[in-house]
Amino acid sequence: MGAGHDHGHTHGGRPPTGTAGAAHRWRLRIALGITLSVMVVEIVGGILSDSLALIADATHMATDAVGLGMALLAIHVANLPATARRTYGYARAEILAALANCLLLLGAGGYVLFEAVQRFITPAETRGGLAIAFAAVGLVANIVSLSLLMRGQKESLNVRGAYLEVLADALGSVTVIVAAGVILATGWQAADPIASLVIGLMIVPRTVKLLRETLDVLLEAAPKGVDMTEVRAHLLALPGVRDVHDLHAWTITSGMPVLSAHVVVDPGTLDAVGHEKMLHELQECLVGHFDVEHCTFQLEPTGHAAHEAGLCH
Repeated sequence: MGAGHDHGHTHGGRPPTGTAGAAHRWRLRIALGITLSVMVVEIVGGILSDSLALIADATHMATDAVGLGMALLAIHVANLPATARRTYGYARAEILAALANCLLLLGAGGYVLFEAVQRFITPAETRGGLAIAFAAVGLVANIVSLSLLMRGQKESLNVRGAYLEVLADALGSVTVIVAAGVILATGWQAADPIASLVIGLMIVPRTVKLLRETLDVLLEAAPKGVDMTEVRAHLLALPGVRDVHDLHAWTITSGMPVLSAHVVVDPGTLDAVGHEKMLHELQECLVGHFDVEHCTFQLEPTGHAAHEAGLCH
């Protein structure tokens, strides 16, 4: 490498192809097994009790099962080794899985809302006691799954998608129990489609939030919590740094933010401290203040930016 074009890299404790979701693969497997089991139980319960709310919850659990399966597949694909063409490997597969989960959740929410409206038009008689029994089984199972996914959802968008699906299921089970209790106590059958509406409306806001975060990654927005103005200010505060340009930060997948920058350094400083020490200081600045461990810097002498601009034209 030439004297004015040094690149510094640091990866922290995880290689570039590692993903935040990989550490929670076993939790997802257990949650998937629980979800499939409860889905079958709730479908049977919904048919026996003629409860749309219970069937709606089972339908949502079916999308959860698909989502958990995709999350597991995405983790496997995302941790395949990098190649000469795919230099970051397939790490983005987890983000694509999160996007697919969002679409599934929105579809499930829309279906539940539609069916609830249909129940208002054509009322049905729900057996409250059976609905409560089957919904209680679903609630216990969802609580177990939530406890398994709680930690992973803070680290991985992919796992968070699965967590939000299970959370919506748990809330759905509570709603079914409340509605069935109202039917038992008062005989008011409208409680069932109202509960279904509530379940559908619970799905949408969380899904929109996850979708926004997922699209931020796909559109290569700056990582959450990284203020680019502050990053620039910290770099400029280092002794000898004259300017910072072509500063970019984005996220490959959850837990893998990256940054690149061209840093103009006073020639006297480079001669005095050396390129290696300068790179160490730049990297330590970002890791210490912004938790961005994978960084690439190009050190440039004063005036080199004008030369680059000339080449571009």
